[in-house]
Amino acid sequence: MPDRYYGDFHDNPGGIDPDVDPRVEQPNANPIPPIAPGEPEVNPPSRKGKKAREGAKKGVLDSIRELGQINVPQVKTNIHTLSIIGQIEGHLVLPPQNKTTKYEHIIPQLVALEQSPEVEGILVILNTVGGDVEAGLAIAEMLVSMSKPTVSLVLGGGHSIGVPIAVSCNYSFIAETATMTIHPIRLNGLVIGVPQTYEYLDKMQDRVVKFVTDHSKVTGEQFRELMFRTGELARDIGTVVVGNEAVKYGLIDEIGGLGQAVAKLNQMIEEYRKSKPGIGGHVQ
Repeated sequence: MPDRYYGDFHDNPGGIDPDVDPRVEQPNANPIPPIAPGEPEVNPPSRKGKKAREGAKKGVLDSIRELGQINVPQVKTNIHTLSIIGQIEGHLVLPPQNKTTKYEHIIPQLVALEQSPEVEGILVILNTVGGDVEAGLAIAEMLVSMSKPTVSLVLGGGHSIGVPIAVSCNYSFIAETATMTIHPIRLNGLVIGVPQTYEYLDKMQDRVVKFVTDHSKVTGEQFRELMFRTGELARDIGTVVVGNEAVKYGLIDEIGGLGQAVAKLNQMIEEYRKSKPGIGGHVQ
């Protein structure tokens, strides 16, 4: 039997020829030369290959679990896409079954995007049911104060506090079948029935109305009429406007989809470059 032996041959009572047993190192198969003391080992055995395969497998599983596909296109671009989806989560944590956008995640991203020299434009994709008023206004205020070009695209819905976020960008698009719900501000939970509560609601509502009218073409009177309209919503007062209506009222600039939004953003980036000498990058 060879000097070096992998495993205990006596564990196999059936008897396997050691010359063909894969557990037995064959004497003439790739002999390993001896290494002198202190001499560095050449081509030491490494587990990097195994770790790389395990990492690739994990990446594939993560892609399937998160995105429903194996290969995710990797494109180097100067446009960053920011998605506002589900319900906008504010000061209270929503139940785990809710699809949410957390404002404490969005705000640091916007700060980083403003400072990043590689990002020249931001595309905001909205499909939200609304959510926390102050959190939504905080995101909208951050977007409207950015120095880089921003374009918003409403897909599916941009309801409630999603309206200020949609109009906060430099230019806005809405899909032809997308909708936007405009309604008064509501409070959840315990409400103290005193005049101060209603005064607080009026002030908060005025903040929303002022922001929307300042950053869109809709007038304050028109927006309030849409907000307090009765007979359209079954369990609330307000209005649901579809794509063309949102453009007609002046809430959104144009009907369009992804291609139009990216083209408009690229045009705005070119204008931004001309106004800022020394700025340039690759546009997809």
